[in-house]
Amino acid sequence: MRWLKAWWPALVWAVIISSFSTGAFTSENTSRVIVPFLHWLLPQADPETLSFIHYVIRKCGHVTEYFILSLLLLRGFRAGNRKFGFHLASVVILMVAAYAALDEFHQSFVPGRTAAVSDVLLDTAGGALAQGIVGVFVFWRDARRHQREQR
Repeated sequence: MRWLKAWWPALVWAVIISSFSTGAFTSENTSRVIVPFLHWLLPQADPETLSFIHYVIRKCGHVTEYFILSLLLLRGFRAGNRKFGFHLASVVILMVAAYAALDEFHQSFVPGRTAAVSDVLLDTAGGALAQGIVGVFVFWRDARRHQREQR
């Protein structure tokens, strides 16, 4: 049960990501909500601009989903008190990439959805971004700790 305590957030988030890959979240369906909101927010924008913003929002969703998954996977690994490092970050990024590829493969069977390698790359970039930010934070924290010890 100890492993479940460490890993349940990542598992739940993976299920949520999979739910976003269903027919309910096709571009056509999300545009029914997002585009009218954008039109209300930007009444002078032409339909092409609104469509482009909708596209960008959807792609930012990819980065955000997998940014969060990456942090939750890292949390699961770190529950065993493993020190953060390049090797651990690489393992997490590879797991994110594998799940992203699996998710896109799943989408290829969903009516109204398509699989795209570019989405796998965006998802992986989101995961790598999360690990990069954690790496910078850990480096900064360790440098400050070392600086205090030198005094």
